[in-house]
Amino acid sequence: MAQAAKEKENHFSAYKLFAQTREAKDPAWLVNLRQRAGESFEELDFPTTRNEAWKYTNVAPILKTPFRQLLDVELDGLTAESIAPFTFAESRQSQLVFVNGLFARELSNVTGLPSGVTVSNLADVPAGLSKTVSDHLGVYANYRNQSFTALNTANVGDGAFVYIAKGNAVETPIHLLFISTSTEATVSHPRVLVVAEEASIATLIESYVTSGEGIYFNNAVTEAVVGQNAVLNHYRLQEESERAFHVGTTEVHQERGSNYTSYAISLGGEIARHNLNVAVSDEHIETTIDGLYVVTGNQHTDSHTVIDHQKPHSASHQLYKGILDGRGRAVFNGKVFVREGALLTDARQLNKNLLLSPEAHVDTKPELEIFADDVKCSHGATVGQLEGDELFYLASRGIPQERAQALLTFGFAEDVIRRIKLKSVRERLDKIVLDKLHQSLEVN
Repeated sequence: MAQAAKEKENHFSAYKLFAQTREAKDPAWLVNLRQRAGESFEELDFPTTRNEAWKYTNVAPILKTPFRQLLDVELDGLTAESIAPFTFAESRQSQLVFVNGLFARELSNVTGLPSGVTVSNLADVPAGLSKTVSDHLGVYANYRNQSFTALNTANVGDGAFVYIAKGNAVETPIHLLFISTSTEATVSHPRVLVVAEEASIATLIESYVTSGEGIYFNNAVTEAVVGQNAVLNHYRLQEESERAFHVGTTEVHQERGSNYTSYAISLGGEIARHNLNVAVSDEHIETTIDGLYVVTGNQHTDSHTVIDHQKPHSASHQLYKGILDGRGRAVFNGKVFVREGALLTDARQLNKNLLLSPEAHVDTKPELEIFADDVKCSHGATVGQLEGDELFYLASRGIPQERAQALLTFGFAEDVIRRIKLKSVRERLDKIVLDKLHQSLEVN
């Protein structure tokens, strides 16, 4: 208990120092939000394996590390040229860059965005949109009973704001790039707020990368509001250092007739956790959440999803796939709620896992809680290895065993990757997955 209190005090002391430096710079409502979140954090405990939602993920290694929080952006030699490998051709002029959680103006470029679209640092939100931010920031991500969310909200100051005005269709994907560079143990609290107003259409890429292999902790929170009849395609790419820690929370609020599609990719981190919660708050809503996680070595990844159907006539589709090698461990827990009165809901959920090593392990728990009649709901999970018959078939066609294994593994991952509409994102993920598994499709 004494150790836990010490770990918590370290984070709380950093929050208080951060709040002092920001108080004179930020509007009163934001100062008050930080204060309320700080008070919640002070009352909450970090989760342990005794908490059902964290049963298979031990965050003790994160809490025991003495992280330092940076107060000013340090580019550490980063230039537009050096970050080019982390960017995408479609969004070179529609990207915000954050270094160690802090806005890097010199590396950002949003000149390619049309009118009616605002992409800015939270500190630079135009006066006409300040009420939009205050109306939504901190409303959906529950800082009252989630310690990591409370800690993030208590440190809100820098962050990304994406606003798509009513009726705007944005062809250019918007890229929020979070780069970690520090060679010492640092903690960052990235924050994102997305508001897609009625009948708008947009694509968002949210990526977490590193320029080195240091130990650091990213505690990220994203809130997305998808307005009536709006369409939001959301790519979340987690490519952290394999020595890093990552806890991410994405809260989505969908309104009547909206369409939200999520692709959550988890490839890095020694311990990585992503909570994706979608509130289907009205009728005729469509939700698609696809995910892919690849763990090797001693990596641990944890994917928790909740889709909450609150009204009738909506549909949700979920496919999460995992590839595990070495002593990698994965956790998948997907919940679908169909509330009383949510008639004619169509909810489908599937988790499939491929184990490439006898030491790899996965805990999977798809769940349905249905309180309404006349619904179509299904859920399932599979855990398996490469089929011997398939390997034999490829070998009989003259394909070497290593290449045959690469082809089958690649095909397993492609079931998710091929759904991604952005060509540059697909190509990047194809390469990363194969490199990570030390496999190649090239003919020697």
